[in-house]
Amino acid sequence: MRARTALLLVAAVPLAVTAAAVALKAGHWRMTCSPHGIWLEPRPRPDCPDCHGAGGWWNSGPYPDMEACWCWAERRELSLRLLPRPTVPYDEPPF
Repeated sequence: MRARTALLLVAAVPLAVTAAAVALKAGHWRMTCSPHGIWLEPRPRPDCPDCHGAGGWWNSGPYPDMEACWCWAERRELSLRLLPRPTVPYDEPPF
């Protein structure tokens, strides 16, 4: 079982890195990596005609709020899990 898991990881990691590099070149993405996974998050486009790369704008009024631009807020975040996160038993005290 361990050998099969190791083989899957050896095959999955280069494939994941290649896919992440292609996605980063094709669009505006931020990549976050850890031993547990790879996450691709959208970033505002610098050539956006609405926000000009700022990612949104502030509404005026008594309670100003930032409105996100369509160029990045409507795109999905992509994630690829590599290793499972360690589980924490919740029924035992922490110390």
